[in-house]
Amino acid sequence: MFYDGLCPLCQAEIQFLSSRNQAGLLSFIDIHSVQYSPAKVGVSCSQALAAMYAQYDDGELINGVDVFSAAYARANLPFLAWLFSRSALQPMFRWGYRFFAKHRHAISNIFGPSALWLVNAVNKRGQ
Repeated sequence: MFYDGLCPLCQAEIQFLSSRNQAGLLSFIDIHSVQYSPAKVGVSCSQALAAMYAQYDDGELINGVDVFSAAYARANLPFLAWLFSRSALQPMFRWGYRFFAKHRHAISNIFGPSALWLVNAVNKRGQ
């Protein structure tokens, strides 16, 4: 999964998914890091900031709401995977993510610190 490491709310989601990644089926790359290669992935940084992208081991790219469904399935969160895969809900999720992506830093300034604190607290309790 490619994510915006400068976004606290995005960081919280990645930390949450990481804590659920016991099977090691997910990997995460901050698009602002040297690990991210737009040329290799075929997605520019601006494209990756505008929409969620992930890449399977075989190189296949997925984007949008499909990323969440796939990630939640691999993180052993079957209800969320099921919910995000419902075709009737896809338009709402697409609209919601486009809105979030466009305003993620403002939204993260409000909710990001609390989300990070909550994820860290839950992770500490689970250890």
